[in-house]
Amino acid sequence: MKLAEGYFLTKSKLNRAAQEAVEKALKYGYVGRRRKKRDFRSLWIVRINAAAKANGLSYSRFMDGLKKAGIDLNRKVLSDIATLDTSAFTALVEKAKAALPASTPLPKAAKA
Repeated sequence: MKLAEGYFLTKSKLNRAAQEAVEKALKYGYVGRRRKKRDFRSLWIVRINAAAKANGLSYSRFMDGLKKAGIDLNRKVLSDIATLDTSAFTALVEKAKAALPASTPLPKAAKA
């Protein structure tokens, strides 16, 4: 009953309803803590992709270029740089472009 304090109507007063509400809340909390990691990673990727596209490079080519250039920054840091310091991100894009081979064209869609 202590965990059900503040719940609405019978969920805070009746034993069975309170127990079920607490169990469900704990289950959602457990799932949510794992879900948060996925959600943030996908948010960082969206931010990096938008900034990379603004500089003329796709996300996958940008990340490939960074790896080939030997720049080891995680997605969280790259996302912060992309949103807070655009000039530094532009410099990273230029280094990634320089590390990519110039002769590899972007793949074209298969013709039906």
